Amino acid sequence: MLYVCEKPSQARDIARVLGAASKGDGYLHGNGVQVTWCFGHLLEQAEPEAYGEQFKRWSLEALPILPQQWRLEVKKSGAKQFKVVKGLLGQAKHVVIATDADREGEMIAREVMELCRYRGQVSRLWLSALDDASIRKALGQLKPGQATEMLYQAGLARSRADWLVGMNLSRAYTLVAQYSGQLGSKGGALSVGRVQTPTLRLVVDRDEQIQHFVPVDYWDVTASCLPDKDAKQFKANWVPGKGTPGIDEEGRCVDRALAQQVLVACKGQDAEVVRCTTERKRQMAPLPYDLSGLQVEASRRWGLGAQQVLDIAQSLYEKHKLTTYPRTDCGYLPMSQHAEAGAVFKALVLTDRNMAGLVSQADASIKGKVWDDSKITAHHGIIPTAAGGRLDSLSEHELFVYDLIRRRYLAQFFPAHEYDQTIIELDCQSYLFRVSGRVDRVRGWKAAYQEPADEADGKPMGADGDGQALPVLNKGDKVLVLDTSEIQRQTKPPPPYTEGTLIQAMKGIAKLVENPKLKAILKDNAGIGTEATRAAIIETLLQRGLLVREGKKKQLRASPKGVALIRMLPDTVKDPALTAAWEQALESIASGEMTLMQFMDKQQGWLVKVLERAKAGVGSARQQPESVAVTGKAGAANTAVGVGRGQEAGAVDQAGKVCPSCGKPMHRRNGRFGNFWGCSGYPGCKTIVNVGGNGK
Repeated sequence: MLYVCEKPSQARDIARVLGAASKGDGYLHGNGVQVTWCFGHLLEQAEPEAYGEQFKRWSLEALPILPQQWRLEVKKSGAKQFKVVKGLLGQAKHVVIATDADREGEMIAREVMELCRYRGQVSRLWLSALDDASIRKALGQLKPGQATEMLYQAGLARSRADWLVGMNLSRAYTLVAQYSGQLGSKGGALSVGRVQTPTLRLVVDRDEQIQHFVPVDYWDVTASCLPDKDAKQFKANWVPGKGTPGIDEEGRCVDRALAQQVLVACKGQDAEVVRCTTERKRQMAPLPYDLSGLQVEASRRWGLGAQQVLDIAQSLYEKHKLTTYPRTDCGYLPMSQHAEAGAVFKALVLTDRNMAGLVSQADASIKGKVWDDSKITAHHGIIPTAAGGRLDSLSEHELFVYDLIRRRYLAQFFPAHEYDQTIIELDCQSYLFRVSGRVDRVRGWKAAYQEPADEADGKPMGADGDGQALPVLNKGDKVLVLDTSEIQRQTKPPPPYTEGTLIQAMKGIAKLVENPKLKAILKDNAGIGTEATRAAIIETLLQRGLLVREGKKKQLRASPKGVALIRMLPDTVKDPALTAAWEQALESIASGEMTLMQFMDKQQGWLVKVLERAKAGVGSARQQPESVAVTGKAGAANTAVGVGRGQEAGAVDQAGKVCPSCGKPMHRRNGRFGNFWGCSGYPGCKTIVNVGGNGK
């Protein structure tokens, strides 16, 4: 029996439980079984030129590229391991797919089996966690291969559709941009992707919001209140009534005269207590990190990039063996893992003696909401392992990230944090004032953190009040407003994205989609991209010059090239609803309601319409210049999404300018010596006209 895993570490875990302790070249064996691995995808989609010589050079006439027989090629980096797996498959009569329990994991194994023409028995090992107890349980419940075969079909659909979008639209809109002079003198290729493009649009839209933001002044009014001569003063804030003149939609006073009116009317007056409530609040520990949560937190604290955090987490997992698998979208833990808490505690102290005091306070018997098998996806939350390590072997950033992971795990073994929330509301001259305060009663899980911060929302403790002690009052009591003061404030634009906040936006992109059905799909799928791909998507946008990093905080901005791309693309390409619609269709394939062929027919029909629109934008009144050779894999399929407004597909800067020689439209271009008008009939007509001082 041959077990095919997704990665070496996974293979070692499964082989250990199976008793396959002997090492072969690229596999483990023993006890009558063999266990091998794939290093993720060993295969990749062939480049366009594999489907015909006409696709070596980029030209609109050659589009669309619609493969009839799809081709896969062995990655150079995986050639040796592919040969090993192929040899083992040739001898096997029963294969157990032991890759990740998801669509992509199914595809990784089956695409290799298909290329190697394996036709024997197939079973599926469906794992949610890689601890010994979970592996043993799954080994006793092997699924028949046909139970998950449709996941493979859905994976093929995703891969092929992404390829069609990336290869065809990247070429098409690069050429459109070149014809219209939007790439400038440096030229280069544009990159379009199902998820990549909507992600870029998020940044373009944010940049536009910042650029066009107009600040608005508004005023707060604060009252200094005295319950009686023996009590301490406290401050309450005026609560403007929405819908009244001088109050905006956000409930802010934008009329200083109104603020002055409140200021004068209430100073020195008695105010009546209309509400005074104190409520005990319980706050449970935040779940262990998923990858996105870890990336967001590390970005907020230390400005680390998304890919940087993923690399660190991967190092902690593979090299140091201090933490579990990082590419997870789940913060919950399997019930079977709870029994290992004691061993993990020992490993934490063995790794860092300074943790002994905190670990001694943790109660391994506590079993909160985090332990829930029904919430586990392909992987559980990122937690420390039961293996000890050396703290001095970690880099500074590795220590930072490891500390986040271990403290979040320990927090699960502390009681809830409890505090008393007090709210006082006052009526003074018919104006409402409110103050909120809190007093911590049980520190609970916050003891797991060195700093007094609320790890659930990143705010300091007491952030929902002003930290002041509030008196005990009863409804109907009178307090004296000793003094009033006004504070002038100003609205601020939204901040530029960082890698952390962009990942948050990608996960929460459902709020930008109006269609209720598609919105629900994006919510169910945690937005666009996956835990494993979001960092790579952002990195791809940076490497291709569509995004740039700025300043010490490494804020993300769209480059002129990125802005131009979003403006020329039609909404259907850059709208996150496209990804939602695809996910809905892929789920239909996985459930057997739609076939791979039906899905691809729809995608090809959609693609042809988009390409027709792009070609029409170039203009029918010109002869196409020579096709352009573009090197690199700019058209490689990506996964990212963006949201914004702009020109329709293929818009060109003509402004009614016509060629004085042949009468064809002129296009504004940028050359070595500045801007000029070039004839759209080039190379048949090579007339150029200099751009005048007024830009005409």
